[in-house]
Amino acid sequence: MESEENKVNANKVKVAIVGSTGYGGVELIRFLLGHPQAEIVSVISASSAGVPISEGFPHLSEIVVKDLDGVNPAEIAKKADIVFTATPSGVSSKLVPQLLETDVKVIDLSGDFRIKDGSVYEAWYKHEAPADRFLEQAVYGLCEINGDDVAGTEFISNPGCYPTAALLGLIPALSAGWIDPATIIIDAKSGVSGAGRGTSLTSHYAEMNENFKAYKINKHQHIPEIEQSLTLIAGEPVTITFTTHLVPMTRGIMCTMYAQLKGPYTDEDLTELYRQYYEGRPFVRIREAGKWPATKEVFGSNYCDIGFAVDHRTGRLTIVSVIDNVVKGAAGQAIQNMNLMMGWDETTGLKLSPVYP
Repeated sequence: MESEENKVNANKVKVAIVGSTGYGGVELIRFLLGHPQAEIVSVISASSAGVPISEGFPHLSEIVVKDLDGVNPAEIAKKADIVFTATPSGVSSKLVPQLLETDVKVIDLSGDFRIKDGSVYEAWYKHEAPADRFLEQAVYGLCEINGDDVAGTEFISNPGCYPTAALLGLIPALSAGWIDPATIIIDAKSGVSGAGRGTSLTSHYAEMNENFKAYKINKHQHIPEIEQSLTLIAGEPVTITFTTHLVPMTRGIMCTMYAQLKGPYTDEDLTELYRQYYEGRPFVRIREAGKWPATKEVFGSNYCDIGFAVDHRTGRLTIVSVIDNVVKGAAGQAIQNMNLMMGWDETTGLKLSPVYP
């Protein structure tokens, strides 16, 4: 007689994760283990096939799928309904088309399908672009902005971490015509987990402890991704100044953004505008006037918290937006996209309060 557990699992969507040994992949596992409508059937790593995942991540010893599978698109498709590809840029561009040809749904966490112009992608990422038909097919899954496009689609390109924080902070004011798009400056700061799990001087303890440094100034690959979305909202080309920094903490992104206001707006006006814009979107929280968010207040969660400060002396607006780069900036938003794709409540499996302190 079939057990109740098997009956429940038979009704769940079967999920595979390619790139399960990176930070994004491990966070996908953490959230999906608690997702009531998804079952992990395969965890995949090109470099660690056949090795128990608990060997590298002892905290995952309870996962049902014990050993890491190799990357075989045909075999993945036999097991899974949805595949998350948490792979480096340049890998997904080759793998995802093979997966799509097997008729599985794909949510890609790399940057390979976010930029719609292949030549722009190649200039910034230094990899060969995917075929145009796949770039056109990919829906840019910034859930709070493109949620209607995500519903029912087969292929989602999950936004980058910096773009998620920056765009959620900027789009309501830009859409309303309250700021001048030609004046946008984004000062962005991230914890070192954004650099991935590989060892390098970037994440070396002695290099980062008690240190704070800028990197990829005017050259960060997320610049065209942000400009692409802002251009669509503004209806005219938008060029930004975008500076990234590493701070000695594990998780978190803060984007402090500046733009010239086009009217005599107040903090209270901005608060009301943003609350109306994000009404019904549970993962964006708007601060009261005069209060600004901190990265610790979203740690381990899928929230994006936003606050404002109008400078009446200069006529400029300051927007502060914070996320957890591994959750809302990667795995959490990917699961939110899956929920919207499948027609489920977008909070399913993601109703976790931030970890504090």
